[in-house]
Amino acid sequence: MTITKEQNGSAVTLLLSGRLDTLTAPELEKAVQAASDAQSLVFDFANLDYISSAGLRVVIAAHKQFVSKGGLVVQNVNEMVRDVFEVTGFNGILTIR
Repeated sequence: MTITKEQNGSAVTLLLSGRLDTLTAPELEKAVQAASDAQSLVFDFANLDYISSAGLRVVIAAHKQFVSKGGLVVQNVNEMVRDVFEVTGFNGILTIR
């Protein structure tokens, strides 16, 4: 997985490509922690091919971390990832664009 960070003022966008799974979830955790000073966080999943339960755990932890700030947005979600969010109920918790 590749993570690209973009900062626009107090907002941070993390663009992910590849697979978010057990092996790569720790990389995303580190990127979220590095962005902890931001007021809002955006995950851009335009190039994310796969998400596992380990990836979902990192996404929900980031949501909990940023909900009291400017929030977390997940954008550009492909059909496979959207299906995972629907089956797990994350689509009712997360802001997905």
